[in-house]
Amino acid sequence: MSSPVFEQAPVSTIAQRLAALRGAMARAGIDAYVVPSSDPHLSEYLPGHWKGREWLSGFTGSVGTFIATANFAGVWTDGRYWTQAETELAGTDIALMKIPGAASQLHVDWLAANLAAGQTVAVDARVLGLAGARLLADALTARNIRLRTDIDLLDEVWSERPGLPADAVFEHLPPYATMARADKLAATRAAMEQHGAGFHFISTLDDIAYLFNLRGADVSFNPVFLAHALIGRADATLFVGEGKVPAEVRARLEADGVHLAPYANAATALSALPDGATLLLDPRRVTAGMRAAVSEGVNVVEAINPTTFAKSKKLDSEAVNVRAAMEQDGAALCEFFSWLEPELENAARAPLDEVAIDTHITASRARRPNFISPSFSTIAGFNANGAIMHYRAAQETCATIEGDGLLLIDSGGQYLGGTTDITRVIPVGTPSEAQKRDYTLVLKGLINLSSTRFPRGTRAPLLDAIARAPIWAAGIDYGHGTGHGVGYFLNVHEGPQTISPAVPPDPHTAMEPGMITSIEPGIYRPGRWGIRIENLVLNQIVDSTEFGEYLGFETLTLCPIDTRPLDRSLLREDEIAWLNAYHATVRARLEPHVNGAARDWLIKRTEAI
Repeated sequence: MSSPVFEQAPVSTIAQRLAALRGAMARAGIDAYVVPSSDPHLSEYLPGHWKGREWLSGFTGSVGTFIATANFAGVWTDGRYWTQAETELAGTDIALMKIPGAASQLHVDWLAANLAAGQTVAVDARVLGLAGARLLADALTARNIRLRTDIDLLDEVWSERPGLPADAVFEHLPPYATMARADKLAATRAAMEQHGAGFHFISTLDDIAYLFNLRGADVSFNPVFLAHALIGRADATLFVGEGKVPAEVRARLEADGVHLAPYANAATALSALPDGATLLLDPRRVTAGMRAAVSEGVNVVEAINPTTFAKSKKLDSEAVNVRAAMEQDGAALCEFFSWLEPELENAARAPLDEVAIDTHITASRARRPNFISPSFSTIAGFNANGAIMHYRAAQETCATIEGDGLLLIDSGGQYLGGTTDITRVIPVGTPSEAQKRDYTLVLKGLINLSSTRFPRGTRAPLLDAIARAPIWAAGIDYGHGTGHGVGYFLNVHEGPQTISPAVPPDPHTAMEPGMITSIEPGIYRPGRWGIRIENLVLNQIVDSTEFGEYLGFETLTLCPIDTRPLDRSLLREDEIAWLNAYHATVRARLEPHVNGAARDWLIKRTEAI
């Protein structure tokens, strides 16, 4: 993958960067400068060119908003990153501003409350989401604060700013691409017709990769490439870096009515749409800069991208491939754990560290067919580090895995036939009774939601409390959502469905057959331990009654859930039956793919309790 991972900058370097930014702000007459964690495609994971918030602050989490004034600097981020941010921002004079969830707009409230009438706030419209820009403009206008969106101060102060990635684009081909590009374009145009739109503009990279059956390597862990797309009734234009699309792929695109244009020309093409044309765009998935390029004479229809719904509902043929990918992923994990457990139990060995976990788990996956890359940076946290929800081990600071405790491992893979994401916790030495209690409560939450049936169309955020109920009953909670959508050899975090109390239960979050979602409750005790158990599940119609169709979950993830840290007295008989049935399925599905030590480990860890 081409996107660089920045090393943690020294405090003195962060101070120099902040001073340079403030100097540029003073020269431009800017009183507050905002740097979102975003790019022109509103991506979660960013190419290095747009990691400005990380470069300025030193905070490496994937979600956060940086704001600097002449005498204040802060990063707004949610509970998944508070422990990490406290560590990474320590000594920098950059404040951690805690927010309840990634969608929070508390930084907007702060700007409105802390700037005076007549002062100026600036943010680059090219990386500012349209919906967020409108909220910001409304809040500032009400206080007579000026908003500038035409300036990128990072270009002035970031002398070694990375260029745009140049990795080649490649086709996602049958049997893994199970729907032809022409058919996807036809379905998109049918949806455009329903909105009365002759044009549709798309910026989100996973939507583009899905629609054109193309993949790339411009963003770490996500097989996407930088591009915009403008769909017309008869043809389409893909705005992509010159030289990134091989000649043979270009020819096949042209045969499907898809023309290539330079990446930088997207805004110009929007501005050239004729007066009276009708353009469909998604205000949640396009930047303010792109929206501003559209002339006033164009009729704009705002609605969710049709591809966002289409790619979330996996075809039956895609589900077949996902199940096969899950078997390969589970086999890789059997191999990994059959290596790990003897290593941890061997008193004569040199102690393992957390970095070694990532190295070995990735190597195990790389030996499986159709593996492309990890689907995100592996989280391997022992004891206290497991309580950092998005922890990333570094060689200089990682923990040694020795003594008693719990090791949390959250990892995943990109395969041609699917994307995986799994979290397991294993005991090291002898876990405490308190750790066993927490572990069992988390498992109860996983089982509770995994076993649930619900009416088709139920809005995903409403399901969150079902997983939390056994954890709430013990007076405990966790600071992240219970589940996120997962792509098909695409982004590991995918919408529109999200099982989270922080997300409004809007109509577009409705659960539909074919959606793949994670279930991942947890308990985190800062400075002590963290526990999360995660499976991916597939929505399926399980019943049809006079009250409508009902959905249930097929658990896709295939890997034993360690029973050693369980407090069996906390489990009901139906919960024990669920766990035993799951393990029987895991054994039956994975045994044909493993042998030797990996098979022995699988048999041992799937024994009924």
